[in-house]
Amino acid sequence: MLRHLSLGMNLLAIVLFVPGIVLPMFALKSEMGAWFGQGRLTAALVDKELSILQTVQELWQDDRLLVAALIFFFSVAIPVVKTLLVSLAWYWHKLSKGQTLAAWIAAIGKWSMADVFVVAIFLAVLSTDHAETTTTQAVNLFGLRIDFEISSATLSTLGPGFYYFVGYCLLSLAASQLLQFSLARQQGHR
Repeated sequence: MLRHLSLGMNLLAIVLFVPGIVLPMFALKSEMGAWFGQGRLTAALVDKELSILQTVQELWQDDRLLVAALIFFFSVAIPVVKTLLVSLAWYWHKLSKGQTLAAWIAAIGKWSMADVFVVAIFLAVLSTDHAETTTTQAVNLFGLRIDFEISSATLSTLGPGFYYFVGYCLLSLAASQLLQFSLARQQGHR
């Protein structure tokens, strides 16, 4: 029964994983404004929503290859491989290789927490929420002093991909732990 529950949780985790890497993980908006007298000028500096896959693609295009590769490896490749291995261990439950595989999955479980680390990185990026700076400047133009303020504001918000990915992380971890427990209990009854 526990083994079947772990398979169901694993399948549900994959269902959450796909939108988790495709839907926007966060939105980042940054604008700059200048005020002088009654006049106001504003300009959007950044206005984008990025998913995990879009982030990897953008980093790759910006020649930040190591960061792109690490995010892809820990947020896409490892979760897919781990899910496939958990499914194989479930299928081979009566064979010694199924139990060996479940033990190996448990051993690499620490590495599977790297996907949670990636989410933590996104949260760190989002910690800039509502960061605002304002400076007052003065310009002397032909003996006329013009005072103006320049400000910039950054607003970041979580996107739906973040919640799907967190759901995937938690379900995947629970499914692999439940499968390991189920197979260990099955082996103990022999």
